[in-house]
Amino acid sequence: MLKKFWILIFLTVLFSCNENSHREEEIEKVEVDFELKRFDREFAQATPENLKALQSNYPYLFPAQFPDSVWVEKLQDSIQQELNAEVYKAFPQMENEEAEFQSLFQHVKYYFPEFSVPDVITLTSEVDYKNKVIYTGDFLLVSLDTYLGADHKFYVGIQEFLKKNFTKNQIVVDAAEEISREFVPKPDSRTFLSHMLHYGKILYLKEQFLPSKSRAELMGYTEDELVWAESNEDQIWRYFIENEVLYDTDSQLYTRFLYPAPFSKFYLQLDAESPSRLGQYIGWRIVDAYMERNEVSIKQMLRTPAEEIFKNSNFKPKK
Repeated sequence: MLKKFWILIFLTVLFSCNENSHREEEIEKVEVDFELKRFDREFAQATPENLKALQSNYPYLFPAQFPDSVWVEKLQDSIQQELNAEVYKAFPQMENEEAEFQSLFQHVKYYFPEFSVPDVITLTSEVDYKNKVIYTGDFLLVSLDTYLGADHKFYVGIQEFLKKNFTKNQIVVDAAEEISREFVPKPDSRTFLSHMLHYGKILYLKEQFLPSKSRAELMGYTEDELVWAESNEDQIWRYFIENEVLYDTDSQLYTRFLYPAPFSKFYLQLDAESPSRLGQYIGWRIVDAYMERNEVSIKQMLRTPAEEIFKNSNFKPKK
């Protein structure tokens, strides 16, 4: 009997690997057409004399309410020039990032054929880390000065839980998140469960769009933080159930368990050890369980109410 069990497990894993391999082969055939435009380099090399040409090529980056004098002053600003130099040092070329964007867009287009592939525009933003990547539909704007490495001198004074993700390998992860948000409906109620599964859907999409990225990278966790979440999954879930938070509409729960922070807030001794956004992590696990146990497409799952996903997921935390 035990031998038959292991044979069944082996065949299941083998079938899954073959299916994934075939899917990836199909995705590689998806045609995507986009440009990666180094506006950051063009602006760094611009002069007051050729500024008009740059404005003509990138009108969407020069709001009409700002006179040319603002941009001329910015060109000559010493801090901006230092930003330009540091970005060029970190990103003299972007072949690797361009290849990652191509793969991302192919995956998005495979699952959502209606997706219109945007051009990627790189720029600097005076380290505006709240808007590292902006997706407009036509463009994907990437602030390279927010990806210079967690220990970069520009980030002195920024909290560790934020700047740990100011690294090159997070560029495409952040891009995938912004694109995923376009396909995931707003939470269908004010309950913590609804908001938790909203993020779970986003993370599930990110994993489909970036299958080569680790779950830690997709969460924006260190490997140690992911191990902590996995090792304590049963305790996290028990806390949510025993404190009846799933159907609670207190918005403070979002701050405690869904939003970026130094740690999650159980108001217990384990808080300081925990990574933030554990509600997102559990939401992802519930969506995973739902997709494993139900024959539905990704698009169907995205339209399914949170409570229905939860009930049909038969979610059981790892122990």
